[in-house]
Amino acid sequence: MDIAIMIEGQDGLTWTRWQRIARAVEDLGFAGLYRSDHFTNMNPPDKESLELWVSLTWLASHTRRIDFGPLVSPVSFRHPALLVRMASAVDDLSGGRLTLGVGAGWQVREHEHFSFDLLDMAGRFARLEEALEYITRLLRQDEPVTLHGKYYQFNEAVLLPRPQRPGGPPILIGGKGPTRTLPLVARYADEWNGTFMPPTTYAERSARLDDLLRAQGRDPKSVRRSLMTGLCFGRTDAEIKHKMTFYQADNADELISYGFVVGSDSAVLDQLGAFAEAGVQRIMVQWLEQDDLNGLEAFAQAVLPVFQ
Repeated sequence: MDIAIMIEGQDGLTWTRWQRIARAVEDLGFAGLYRSDHFTNMNPPDKESLELWVSLTWLASHTRRIDFGPLVSPVSFRHPALLVRMASAVDDLSGGRLTLGVGAGWQVREHEHFSFDLLDMAGRFARLEEALEYITRLLRQDEPVTLHGKYYQFNEAVLLPRPQRPGGPPILIGGKGPTRTLPLVARYADEWNGTFMPPTTYAERSARLDDLLRAQGRDPKSVRRSLMTGLCFGRTDAEIKHKMTFYQADNADELISYGFVVGSDSAVLDQLGAFAEAGVQRIMVQWLEQDDLNGLEAFAQAVLPVFQ
């Protein structure tokens, strides 16, 4: 199982912090660096929020090894015609290291503050499905794309230059809903990114995805399995307790029951091992204390020799 780092971009991320984190993640040997795509937090106060696609463009040209991408980029923020063009270009710039995470959008506050139309739940997923149909066709076929839907109308749309990677960057869909999310994964995605669930639940949802993929005539092994979840790692009990305050929690067992990874070296290794046994191929752990690069190094030293 690969270990990657995930940053909440709306939680105080600046250029200085992003550049330091990126260099640390690359130098320490993590498999990848991912970040959220938000304009602000769900609740005040508002904090610094580095724009996602600008930050990924910098990352593509200033790192050489790590994979990266958004977890995830909502189609409520950017028209899919723009999103797919940016993603293809950034992937080419990086030499083929981008994973294009695409989502419906969910946070009410930022949509209201910045004049984005979130839609109701049914509308969000219907719009996402139309966007995914367009994005996947545009990346994977050379012929012009014509699609007339409720939310988008495309007439002989083309993507030039063609992606350097055959089929373009892989498409990632995140979430854990068995009714809406997993069927979209089965139809469109190259990677399923589950979120915040314990290993037993992950294994159950992964098995459900296997069935849906077979129903689509797809090999279950063709879709990569990843997980994004919270991390409270520390070398001492005091450090662990401090990290738990970021999630407004004081009960480690409760966080672990939600799929978080909590503890020091041995406890974290055991929990990561359980996720690997459940079928997780790459885990993206949230690193919320963006200035704690010493802690990031300690985490790398504790887990990377075992899992990479």
